[in-house]
Amino acid sequence: MIEAFRSLFAPPRHFILPIAALWIGLALAEKRSESHGVSREQLNNLTFNSLIAYVLGGRLFFTLSNLSAFSQSPFSVFSPNPDLFDPTGGLAAALLVGLIYNQRQKLPLWGTLDASTPIFAVLAIGVHLAHFAAGTAFGSPTTMPWSIDLWNANRHPVQIYELFASLVIFGWLWIKKPNPHRGIYFLTFTALTSAARLFLEAFRGDSVLLFGGIRLAQIVAWAILAVTLFALDGLRRESPANAERYEV
Repeated sequence: MIEAFRSLFAPPRHFILPIAALWIGLALAEKRSESHGVSREQLNNLTFNSLIAYVLGGRLFFTLSNLSAFSQSPFSVFSPNPDLFDPTGGLAAALLVGLIYNQRQKLPLWGTLDASTPIFAVLAIGVHLAHFAAGTAFGSPTTMPWSIDLWNANRHPVQIYELFASLVIFGWLWIKKPNPHRGIYFLTFTALTSAARLFLEAFRGDSVLLFGGIRLAQIVAWAILAVTLFALDGLRRESPANAERYEV
């Protein structure tokens, strides 16, 4: 079953999985967007504009980082090669465009983030499936009976661990009764996701290590978790007169 799945979605077909997840997440988010103060049309436009910015921004940042190579072959900028892409730059561009659209439409920031949370949650599931299909984000060697043979070693199926965690997070948030305070929904998702990454990163075999064997991703996850918990505490302590609430 595992080999059949990986063969079916072998690169570059693994890109189908996050694209399908994005579509499913958007469809689910549309069902509740109105309750968060965001119309379906606004959510669709926000998602589309951010996606275009991610694609163009990722290529632009990669080009700027390797300007000397592209100056010798300018038309390589339009190459369909997915390796010529900077995910961090793409994410920064998508975030910037999303904030600009949100401001121009005068949408509530926390409400927009809450409305977009199902997209983020389902997209995470698709990304983990894509990692599993492509053999990326692989686990460290292990002798556990549930290990998988990958890159000439028996490894932790860390992509499956992360997939299961994302499924649990999405399922729990989807059935959970909405909190009347805007922002709680998104921040809860962020806290749970960063906590899962903090724990599961210990099983990764491709981690970026710093001094003393400290994993960079765990430091980032710690920081995000700490900030998110402080923000959650602040929103919960906010007085009813100043709190931004949903119409429920």
